Amino acid sequence: MAQSVGIKDVARAAGVSVGTVSNVINRPDTVASETRARVLSAIDRLGYVRSESARQLRAGRSRIMGLLVLDMGNPFFVDVARGAERAAREAGLGVMVCNSAQSAGEEAEYLSLFAEQRVRGVLLTPTDASGRNIGAFRRHGIPFVLVDRVAEGAAECSVSVDDVAGGALAVRHLVDAGHRSIAYVSGPSGLNQVRDRRTGALNALAEAGLGPEALREIPTERLDVAAGRDAGARLLGLAERPTAVFCANDLLALGVLQAMYAAGVGVPDDLAIVGYDDIEFAAAAAVPLTSVRQPAVTIGALAAELLLEETEERGKQPHEHRRVVLQPELVVRRSSLPGR
Repeated sequence: MAQSVGIKDVARAAGVSVGTVSNVINRPDTVASETRARVLSAIDRLGYVRSESARQLRAGRSRIMGLLVLDMGNPFFVDVARGAERAAREAGLGVMVCNSAQSAGEEAEYLSLFAEQRVRGVLLTPTDASGRNIGAFRRHGIPFVLVDRVAEGAAECSVSVDDVAGGALAVRHLVDAGHRSIAYVSGPSGLNQVRDRRTGALNALAEAGLGPEALREIPTERLDVAAGRDAGARLLGLAERPTAVFCANDLLALGVLQAMYAAGVGVPDDLAIVGYDDIEFAAAAAVPLTSVRQPAVTIGALAAELLLEETEERGKQPHEHRRVVLQPELVVRRSSLPGR
């Protein structure tokens, strides 16, 4: 295996000191043009690439921002990453994107990696309901911003969407369409988003004079299409099948839609479906999916901007942590429209 070329190799080839090579790289104006040309020629000939990570560690300033999300298989988080990357790039930073896969263990490993790499800061969508991972990471003193989660204390910033309002939007729409028995296909109970969307659904039922029994919860261990298909199969097996279903995200809703299609159940005539996130595939489904839209790109960009603001201000003046809560929007498509 070829050995990497170091700064000492460049100095030897150019016949100069290591300090002169360093000056050519970092302060070229301080080096005579002839010497500078000789060093640059040696760098080009040897293929030397300076260690950016080592330079950053010496300076105590990383140009990398960490982003840890629940599931990069979910287009919602792809859009969050796009927004964060755009804001970071404008500030001259890069983004290291990692996927916890809804695993508290993997989340802990990636947070340790971020600490080892001394990243500038972290954008984090937590999966560990106990809060132990965040508590352990906080000891490293690396700033972080919670994404798609409201900060419960005043120790960090957060950017989220009002999921209680979003759940209410979805179920209020179904109630207005005449549905009185609704299923809620949820995800892992430890996720705040899942609980908040259920709370919103119950609020909408109460507004309509309906009790909590009007909402039949069908829990899932994951928030993906396969879990949605399984939930759809369980829904089909109910003795008294609800006439509508609200899903905690669009991937679950697409899985339920697939299960209904395979069983010959008409959507929306036999079962209305509403999802959450409004990913690109929602509008392109066989039956275009009604969904509660979250501004994913904006969430990522705002979170990155808050992190940049905090890290730029450190040492100058106290940073004031903020909780940004955006409002969702219901996008109505054919999957929930009453039969004509």
